[in-house]
Amino acid sequence: MKATFSVDSAPEANKGRYWEGDISHRFPLYFNLMESNEAPKVTDIEHKRARRARGIYLLPNLFTTAALFSGFYAVLASMNGAFEKAAIAIFVAMLLDGLDGRVARLTNTQTAFGAEYDSLSDMVAFGLAPSLVMYQWALLDLGKLGWFAAFVYTAGAALRLARFNSAIATADKRYFTGLPSPSAAAVIAGSVWVGVDNGISGSQLGWVAMLSTIAVGLLMVSNLRYSSFKQVDFRGKVPFFFLVVVMLVFAVALTDTPLVLFLVFLGYTLSGPVIAARRLLRKRRRGLASKD
Repeated sequence: MKATFSVDSAPEANKGRYWEGDISHRFPLYFNLMESNEAPKVTDIEHKRARRARGIYLLPNLFTTAALFSGFYAVLASMNGAFEKAAIAIFVAMLLDGLDGRVARLTNTQTAFGAEYDSLSDMVAFGLAPSLVMYQWALLDLGKLGWFAAFVYTAGAALRLARFNSAIATADKRYFTGLPSPSAAAVIAGSVWVGVDNGISGSQLGWVAMLSTIAVGLLMVSNLRYSSFKQVDFRGKVPFFFLVVVMLVFAVALTDTPLVLFLVFLGYTLSGPVIAARRLLRKRRRGLASKD
C-alpha cells in the first residue's frame, strides 16, 4: 500500500515531514481497520457457519435402542446361566431390528446417524451377544479352542456389517452377499434354545458347537448369495390356499417354537451353499454340452 502519512509523534527533526512509500508493514493495525469499514459481528460469523442439525428422530432410534438392550441383556443372562432367556432376547433383538428400518422409511425419518447407530446395535445384538452366549453354554470347557471359535464368529459379524455398509449403494437388492448377521445369530441362539429346552447340556455338544460357530462365522464373510426377499410383493393378492398354509405354519411354530425357529434359519443358512452348488453343477453341464 502506498500512502502519504504525517507523523506528529515523530522526532523533533522530522516533525512536519511526510513519509512516502509502502508503510503498511509499519502500522498493520491501522491499515487493517481502514480497509474494513467495520469489524465483523459475532452474530454474522455464526450465521455464516454451516448449521448442524440439532437432535435426532426419536421413534426409529427407540427400536434400535431396544434391540441394543436386548443384545446386552442376552450377554448378562448368559453370564448368570439363564441361557433360555438369553436366546429369546436375541430373537427379540431380531424382531426390533427389522422394525426400526421400516418405521424410519414409513415416517420418512431416515438419517445417517440412524444407519450408523443401527450398525453398532447389530454388532452387539448379532455379533457379540450370540458368540458369548454360545461360549458360556458350550464352548467354555474347550479352553482356547472355545474362545477362538467365539472370536471367529464375532469377527465375521463385524466384517459382514462393514462390507454391507460399504457396498450398500452398489449391491444387488435382491441378494445378500454372505449370510446376514441376524440369521447367523438366529442359528446360534436357536441351537442354544433347543438344547436348553430339551435338557441337553452344552458341554455334551462342545465340539459340534465349536464347528458350527466357526462355520456360521465364515459364512458371513463368504461370497455366497442369499435371497433378501425384497422382490416379494407382500401387497399383492395371493391364493386363498396360501392363507391356509400360513395358518398351519403358525400352528406348528406354536407347538415347538425353539425347534421351528432353529430349523427355519438353519434352512436359510444352508440355502447359500446349496444354491452355489447348483449353479456350479449347471455351469459344468453347460461346459460339457458345449464340448459335445
